[in-house]
Amino acid sequence: MHIEIVKDYYGKVLRTSDDLKTKACCTPDNMPERIKVLLANIHDEVLAKYYGCGLVAPELLEGRRVLDLGCGSGRDVYALAQLVGPTGEVVGVDMTPEQLETARSHVDWHMEHFRHAKANVRFLQGYIEELAALGLEPASFDVVVSNCVVNLSIDKRAVLKGVFDLLRPGGEFYFADVYADRRLPESLRDDPVVYGECLGGALYWGDFLALARASGFGDPRLVTSRPLEITDPHVEEKIGLARFYSATYRLFKIDALEPACEDYGQAVIYRGGVPEAPHIFHLDSHHAIELGRVFPVCGNTWHMLKQSRLAPHFEFIGDFSTHYGVFPGCGTNIPFAVDKGSLPPASTCC
Repeated sequence: MHIEIVKDYYGKVLRTSDDLKTKACCTPDNMPERIKVLLANIHDEVLAKYYGCGLVAPELLEGRRVLDLGCGSGRDVYALAQLVGPTGEVVGVDMTPEQLETARSHVDWHMEHFRHAKANVRFLQGYIEELAALGLEPASFDVVVSNCVVNLSIDKRAVLKGVFDLLRPGGEFYFADVYADRRLPESLRDDPVVYGECLGGALYWGDFLALARASGFGDPRLVTSRPLEITDPHVEEKIGLARFYSATYRLFKIDALEPACEDYGQAVIYRGGVPEAPHIFHLDSHHAIELGRVFPVCGNTWHMLKQSRLAPHFEFIGDFSTHYGVFPGCGTNIPFAVDKGSLPPASTCC
C-alpha cells in the first residue's frame, strides 16, 4: 500500500515543490556556494520537481561511480554529474515513471551544458528495496547517496543491505533523510499526506542507528541536522507532539569498525588537497580537523580515513598495538540525552 501512496503522491499529486504542505522536503537556504554553482547549471523543470531535504554532495567525487537512490527528476544526479566529471558516472534509481520521464528528457541538454562529450548519467526504474534486481554489479560503487527517500521505503532494512552490497570496500553511503524523536503510530504510516510529506515513514533515531549497524555499517556518523518546521495545521494536528529532524549521515563500508570508539593513542594530520576543505576538514559533526595539526582520533575514525577515498589527504600516526580503553567522552554505555530544544543525537563518536 505504501508504495502506491508514494508513487501517486510524487507522480500525480505533486507537480512542483510548491505543492508540498510542509518543509520536510526542502533544502536549507544557507547551502554552500559550491552547491549553488552546481544547481545554476541544472534545467528549470528538473529543479521545479525537486523534493529532497538536504544536500548530498560529499567530498572527492571526481572520477568516482555514484548511485542516487530515489533520484526523482534528477536534480542531485545532474549536480553530482558535474562533480564526478566526464570520467565518472552517476546512476539514478527511482520507481516513479513521471519523475524519470523528466530526468531522462534533459540528459542531452545537461551534457551539452556541462561540455561532456558523452553522457555520464543514466536513470533506472526500480525499487530501492530491490537493488539486486537492477542488474548493477555488486561492490561497484564508490559512493551511494539519497535525499529524503529512505524514510519513504517500506523495507528500510532491505535498502541498507542493498546499499552495503553495492558499495566497494571503503565506500560510503552519504544521505539526507527525516527522523523522528519517537516511534510513530501505524496510523501515520497509512495517511497518504503525512507519509508522502516524508513524515509518516520517518524512523526513530535509536531504531535507525541499530538498523544501520545490523546492516554492516558499524559506526554511523551524523554530519548535519536541523529541526523541521511543520507549517500545515492539518498535518500538525495529526502528528501530535512528535518532533522531526532533517539529518545527513555518512556510513562507511569498513569491516574493522568497533561498537564503541576505542582509544589506541592514534592521531591524524590533514595534509589538505580536498577542494571543499582548504583549511579544515569536517568528517562529521564531531570531527573538524585543521590543516597541518595533529588531531587525536579513535580507532574507528582512523579506519574511516585510512580505508576510504579520503586516505591520500591524511598522515596517519600510531597503530593498534596498545589499547587505552574507550576514547575520552565516548562509549555506547552512555545514553543519548537530548533536551527538547537541542539537535538530534550523534552516534557514539569521539
